[in-house]
Amino acid sequence: MGTVEFGSLRRLDPISPIFGKDRDLVSIERYYIESFLENCSADVKGRVLELGDASYTNCFGGSKVTKSDVLHYVPGNRDATIVGDFTKPETIPIDAFDCMIVTQTLQMIYDVKPAIATLYRALKPGGVLLLTTHGMSRIARREGIDDWGEYWHFTAQSIRRLFLEFFPETHIQIDTYGNVFTAVCNLHGLAAREVTPEELAYRDPNYEIIISVRAQRPL
Repeated sequence: MGTVEFGSLRRLDPISPIFGKDRDLVSIERYYIESFLENCSADVKGRVLELGDASYTNCFGGSKVTKSDVLHYVPGNRDATIVGDFTKPETIPIDAFDCMIVTQTLQMIYDVKPAIATLYRALKPGGVLLLTTHGMSRIARREGIDDWGEYWHFTAQSIRRLFLEFFPETHIQIDTYGNVFTAVCNLHGLAAREVTPEELAYRDPNYEIIISVRAQRPL
């Protein structure tokens, strides 16, 4: 039998309990999310909706964006142009957006199917949804402790089944990011720069850290 040198990983608490934010570094999850958005940057144009703030809209859309909207769940966000809830379709404009950037949100919504239906209706015909969600990760939010809970961690298979209920198969592209090494590093809150580009780039479908969806509403 072989032996394993666990080194700094032989511990019962993570190196960073808050995704590396306490170390002022870009997390592995965030690296994968931004890689996906960079690959889809041509879609970030026209009227664009983003959650919380417009940072990704500005970064990946730039001058291609003609109108930037920011959605927030409750009043009080000074950047928000829309206060709404994807599970309450009457609060979200219909046939409105050329692009919607929805990162790390679906797992915080208990009623997932009504939310995806709203995302579909909010897109203009031909509009594109750019969405990411957790696969393997620590729990990010807890009901009663944070402003909202975290109810789901998905697989590419479950995401595909959910989105096929609303979008045609030919209009959905689903990708996964991660491997066993980056999954372990991510659970410890290590930063993307603490592993090599080659290690980050390798994708093992058995270890899905981030699941990305590019879904287009038909014309």
